[in-house]
Amino acid sequence: MDVSIDLMKPGDIRRIGTEALVKALGPLGMARYLEEYDNGGNGDYTKEKYEQPEYSVEDIVNM
Repeated sequence: MDVSIDLMKPGDIRRIGTEALVKALGPLGMARYLEEYDNGGNGDYTKEKYEQPEYSVEDIVNM
């Protein structure tokens, strides 16, 4: 599809994305991907996106 994504409605983007996932992964793979991507609906993204672990340079090097 050659339509600019900027001109698409959100529902069209979801539909095309779902179709692409099914084509690439199959229906079960798509469902598993979405489950992983959504993390099962757990957590508080709004809160967590501002939380940063406090690692020193030494901690990072040791990882």
